Amino acid sequence: MFVRGGAALAVLLVAAGGVGAWIYQSLDGNIHSADIDDKLGGDRPANMSPGSKNILVVGSDSRAGDNGKYGKGLTTMQSDTLMVMHVAANRKWATVVSLPRDSWVGIPACDRGNGTKSTPHHFKINEAFAIGGTSGEVAEAAACTIRTVEKNTGLRIDHFMSIDFQGFKGMVNALDGIEVCPETAIHDKKAHLDMEAGCQTVKDEKALGYVRTRYSVGDGSDLGRIGRQQEFMEALAAKAQKKLTSPTALYGFLDSATKSLTTDKDLAGITPLTGLASELKGIPSDRLAFLTVPNYGREADVPTDKANVVWQYPQAADLFTSLAADKEVDKKALEARSKNPVYASTIRVRVLNGTGKPGEAAKAAEALRTAGYTVVGTGNAPGGTGKTSVAFPQGLDQQAKALASRLPKVRATQDPAAAPGVVTLTVGENFDGVR
Repeated sequence: MFVRGGAALAVLLVAAGGVGAWIYQSLDGNIHSADIDDKLGGDRPANMSPGSKNILVVGSDSRAGDNGKYGKGLTTMQSDTLMVMHVAANRKWATVVSLPRDSWVGIPACDRGNGTKSTPHHFKINEAFAIGGTSGEVAEAAACTIRTVEKNTGLRIDHFMSIDFQGFKGMVNALDGIEVCPETAIHDKKAHLDMEAGCQTVKDEKALGYVRTRYSVGDGSDLGRIGRQQEFMEALAAKAQKKLTSPTALYGFLDSATKSLTTDKDLAGITPLTGLASELKGIPSDRLAFLTVPNYGREADVPTDKANVVWQYPQAADLFTSLAADKEVDKKALEARSKNPVYASTIRVRVLNGTGKPGEAAKAAEALRTAGYTVVGTGNAPGGTGKTSVAFPQGLDQQAKALASRLPKVRATQDPAAAPGVVTLTVGENFDGVR
């Protein structure tokens, strides 16, 4: 959930408040460390902005131990939320991007931790955590998730942190609950929640149920839940700043959080977390942006899929390209540009093979169909080419940009000789698949 991830960020801010050495010593051993350095492979995005940091925050939905009652029948580790927090190199701004768990993306081959390896395929983004966590190891689950996020965003992930159900409840309880104001009554068996409408303070199972509920509120989407969780997180952070003034309250909050916190080895400790918190503490609130990656319902491309979302291009690519280059994102401008999505299914693509190797156009065409594009034909390009290119006739610039933004290092070019009504993709030697 977004809130559990957001609560992990709140821990950083609270930890920077100057707690005593006795708290450091007591809590330092609570944090679990996962060594992922040798599990990510060498084919990773380059670090385009030295000094900045990209931190992957995972709301872990593990069904082990006390968490077992929240999903009977599930045998794998689950990630209920994914966020990427980009901290600028100058430490004057930060952007947190939520990646809906129902995002339909390409998942690369991953080690399952049991001696087997998965095959590349498309599915919901949260499956990556389950694939890597087949053996129950957080390090493997995190590694597969990082590889998936890097593949689909082009961002190089520097750190990760994960926090689970029990840690979330403990933090809320240490604050004596959080006030929420549902407009309608909520009755959700899956989230173990029964609430009447109106403002009320929630804690324990009710707090957890409130941030987990999905199908019984609003449109039942994961996007709607993310919005509620963002509001809850803001309320939690605000109350933490006001209430955690006594050592007892502070210790209870941090004890719950750190016991349920797993990070990469470089962040595994109160000292490194406090160092990061000190950097975050100086960022003005108006320069801390919370975004959701631009997206639309996959049903627009695949009518039978009413459950998932796909990222909206070129807006999603522009967002991640900006963060990779350490450029601050204008949230309002991004949202304005995302109001009228160009659906992949409305883009008619002709695929030409410019490599001279048989079958390359057919493989690229299949990748495009999987991504929802309408492929109208394949063929061979005249002469060989070392570069992949996208060409379009007048009037199809938006469609061409949407396609090109999903192809790493490819730009769309208008060509008066291009076939009318069709965007032409020429596959070159550097073709690296479709994001």
